[in-house]
This record gives sequence, C-alpha cells and structure tokens, in this order.
Amino acid sequence: MKLVGDQIYLRLYKTSDARDLASLQTRNREFFQRVSPLLPEAFYTEEYQKVRLQQALKKTDEGQLYPFGIFLKANDKLIGDISLTQITRGDLQSCYTGFTLDKEYNGKGYTTEALQLVVDFAFKELKLHRIEAGAMPDNIASIRVLEKAGFQKEGIAKENLKVNGKWTDHQILAIISSLDV
Repeated sequence: MKLVGDQIYLRLYKTSDARDLASLQTRNREFFQRVSPLLPEAFYTEEYQKVRLQQALKKTDEGQLYPFGIFLKANDKLIGDISLTQITRGDLQSCYTGFTLDKEYNGKGYTTEALQLVVDFAFKELKLHRIEAGAMPDNIASIRVLEKAGFQKEGIAKENLKVNGKWTDHQILAIISSLDV
C-alpha cells in the first residue's frame, strides 16, 4: 500500500525495511530520545527492527495498526515514520497517530504532508471518525504540524507517558472526520 503526496510517499513497512529503519533510529537516537520512552540498546539493531516490523504487520493484518514509512519521492529514502495505532471499531471508530522525522529533514513540510495523507487514509479508506495525538507541551514543532493538518487542542493529559524515565504531561489534539460514515 502506497499513499503518494507531492514531495513524499507513505508505504506500509516491509520486513526488508528493517536495516533502513534501524539506521534511521540510530542516526536520530539523541534527537528522538527527547520525546520518547527509554528504549533498550537492542532497539537500534536491524534484528530488533525486523521482529518489531513482523509484529506490527501482524497487527496490520488484524486491522489494528498501520505502520508507514515516510519516503522521499526523489530518491526513495526512508526519512521517517507515521502510524495509525490502537484502532478501535464499534461505536468509537477511532485511533491514535504518532510520527517521527529524521532531524536532517525537519522544517521542509514533509511531516505535515505525511500527516495529511494518513488522515485522509484513516477517514476515507478505514472509515474512522476520530484521530487523536499527543505531544509534550514544549514540543511546539509537533503541535504545529498537528494543527496545520486540522487537529485541535483538547486539553492536557497529566503524567501521560514516561519519557526518559519521567512521567510527562501531553497536549492532546484530535481531528474529527467531516465525512458522514
């Protein structure tokens, strides 16, 4: 599955992406760590990423998770990832989204474009009603990306996620589908 934008495209990961994903995570380890839970050393290995992708793709088959790589159209380079997670059906029809982008490519509109593609996919293809995201209140760049894609602030989730061993608050943002599904 491929979602194509102007500068980038999203593609569901394959297990063969493990090496590139491990490289992306390793190159950006310090950059991503500012806003991430503590990860084991093995996380940065190709083997760990391969197992992680296999588990994720099993959840994709079950309709619970859609893990996309963000690739540059110009050269097919993996520069980030974005996922739809914790997909809930029934009366909720909702999910969460999260994203990372290689520090070298920040500020060029790639994450905003990726988020718009994944929101369209979630609403039009998966027929979801609501997508939620969270960002640490001082992560202005991520909050700005979410707002540019139409997400609106809903409040602060107190001590929502353990980042670097410390419970941190998160600004909760969400977008609601305007489609009548």
